[in-house]
Amino acid sequence: MLLIALTDLCDTVSQISLKSSINSFDLHLDTIAKVFTFVLKLIREPRVWRSFIFSTISLTIWIFVLSKCELSFAYSLDSMRYIMITFASVLFLREKVGFARWLGIICVVAGIALVASG
Repeated sequence: MLLIALTDLCDTVSQISLKSSINSFDLHLDTIAKVFTFVLKLIREPRVWRSFIFSTISLTIWIFVLSKCELSFAYSLDSMRYIMITFASVLFLREKVGFARWLGIICVVAGIALVASG
């Protein structure tokens, strides 16, 4: 279970890094030249590379997890990423999360607790 949480933490770092880098770009890609410039900026952006590295680490750990437990169990617990990413988005990206989304997160927590207990 700890390794599944570690994959979710890596994915959270990856997604926050990717989103923060994308937020810093001008995304008016209405010409081929702007698309090409955008791709070059992405390649040079350290946060994009951090995202790639953490995604690769997550995948490596996930493969190990799958070799040790049932997919139905692992994948259900893997839903922790939704919780982690929501909290990280609020904390680091200053995103607003409404009541309905928090209610959904509570449902995810309840589901994870049920899967983990049985």
